[in-house]
Formats: sequence, C-alpha cells, structure tokens
Amino acid sequence: MLFLNEKAMRSAISLPQVMDQVEDAYRIYASGDFFMPHRISVTHEDNTLIYMPSFQKDVLGTKYLTIFPGNPKKGLKYIDGLMLLSDGETGKILSIMDGSYLTVLRTGAVGGVGVRLFTSEDSHSLGVIGIGSQSFYQILYATASRDIRDVYLYNHSPKDYGTYISDLKTAMGSDQPHPAFHICDSAAALVRQSDIVITTTNASHPVIPDDPALLKGKHFIGIGSYKPDMREFPPAIWQLVDHVYTEMPYACEESGDLAQPIEEGLLKTEQVRYVGDLLNGMQARGEHQDHRPKPPQKGETTFFKSVGMGLLDLKVAQLLYTEAIRKGLGQAVDF
Repeated sequence: MLFLNEKAMRSAISLPQVMDQVEDAYRIYASGDFFMPHRISVTHEDNTLIYMPSFQKDVLGTKYLTIFPGNPKKGLKYIDGLMLLSDGETGKILSIMDGSYLTVLRTGAVGGVGVRLFTSEDSHSLGVIGIGSQSFYQILYATASRDIRDVYLYNHSPKDYGTYISDLKTAMGSDQPHPAFHICDSAAALVRQSDIVITTTNASHPVIPDDPALLKGKHFIGIGSYKPDMREFPPAIWQLVDHVYTEMPYACEESGDLAQPIEEGLLKTEQVRYVGDLLNGMQARGEHQDHRPKPPQKGETTFFKSVGMGLLDLKVAQLLYTEAIRKGLGQAVDF
C-alpha cells in the first residue's frame, strides 16, 4: 500500500493534468459507467462529517472528510480527512492519501475546468470572494487556464492578505509573470472590476450584490454553497442567464444556490444542464478528445455551479497514485 502525503501528491502531478482528469470524470459521469451513491453528510452542532464512496470496474475509492468551522481559529485545517483508493477487482487498498489536499486540488481543478469552458478567452481579470485554502487553488487553476493579469480579493472578515499573496506567488513559480493582486473593500467593488468571479464561502445569504446591471457580462463560478441552507448568489443572476451548468441532478437538492431558486420559481429544472453532457456532446460530433468547446463571448453572462462528487475524487486519486508510482513518490506501508 502506498501512503501519499501532501508533499508527495504535490510532486506527482501538474495542474493541467488534474484538469484533464476532472474533464474525464465528467465524461464518465455522463456515460453512466460508474456507481456512486449520494454522499453521506452528517452534521452535529456546527461540525460536519462527509463520506463519499465511488466505484468503477478497475478501481474504487472512498473519501472521508471532517469540516470543523472553528478549526482555523485554533490554527487547524477547516477541512481534514483521508482518501482510500482500492483495487476494483479485489478491494485491496492501494493507497491512503491526504483527503484535505485532494479536496482542494480537485476542487481547484473543477474551477479551472469551469474557467476553460464557461469564460471568454479575453477574460483577464479574476475576482475571488472568500479567502482561504479553497480560493488559493481556485486562483492557481484559473491563472493556469486564462491570461489573468489582475486578481481581486475580498473576504468578509479580516485576513492576512500579505502572507496569502506571498504564498500564491511562490506556488505560481517564477517561470511566468505574476498577476497584480488587489484587495477590495466590498464584493460590489470586486465584481465591478472582474471578468470572472469565483465564490468559495459557506454563506447562508448571497455574498454578491443583487444588481443585474453590475452582474451583466460576468462569468460566475460558485464553489461554496454545499448545503441546502447555504447560498452565495442573488436572485439577479437568474435575470441574466438562460441556464446554469452543474455536475449532476442531485446538485439541485444539495446546493442552496440551486435548490432555493427552484423552490422560489426563479429557476426551472429544465434550465439546469450538465458539464459531462457538454463535453461528451463535443466528442459525439467526432471532434478530438482534447478539443475545448468554444468559450462564451465577452459580454455574455455565464454561471457554473459546482457541488463536487465522489467520482471526481476517485479519478484524481487514481491519477495521483499512477503518477506517484511512475515517479517513485510516496511511502510503501505494510499492514
């Protein structure tokens, strides 16, 4: 069995590799060649435990996460956990890896795929609302997907932006010029200056102003709002988009950003579309697997809402394991 910590996982793969693997996971979901029960989520007081199993013929995996909102004040991770990767034929455990890092890695890649598919190619400014570990990787993947020249940051509570930005620049490396970073004093100021807006909060009320004129022509990617009582986007968004893309029908129950507008009559279920169908539709027309659907044009408003799913973790974990074996990374452990 191979044990992979964050350091080994970080060395095993590149950001484009993970985005390509996430796209493959979406294609597999659309094809139906998998088994994935709904995630099990249990909340006690303010803390949540999430259990996410997923199966394919050759491999199966289970991610176990704990979400403790009070941890950052203690200097601990907000999200912690493990990923177990097993052989699909025997059930033998192949690898145990850091579930917290896997989560930010694949969730960042989901945002990166959203940038690839649902933003115009001349989008050069990025705004991120909610500054933490999730937003860190959203920025890394977004800047790997578009020529981002300016990054705008906003957090509702005080934040050590200096350390955060310094760490981002280190993670981006020195091969290419870094974007300019700007700290905003409001979400409205951030949206006004950004072509792409990514939200990564656990807010129960919209964090973006309910102003259609302000939102028009922007590309929105919602990463937070992973429970029915959470919501990051205002009613105004539904005045501007004809449809929303997400991963699976269950998202309409799990995320308040979809469940609440449906209940309020602002969003119809037929307006909800799926990323895997989009990607497989491109392939069905005989185009090369690496072909990207033509991005939206500047001035068009788009909305991609992610809730995540176990199949994403399974495929990214499989990639990490394969690449770690190939590169001789990780620690072999015998039980």
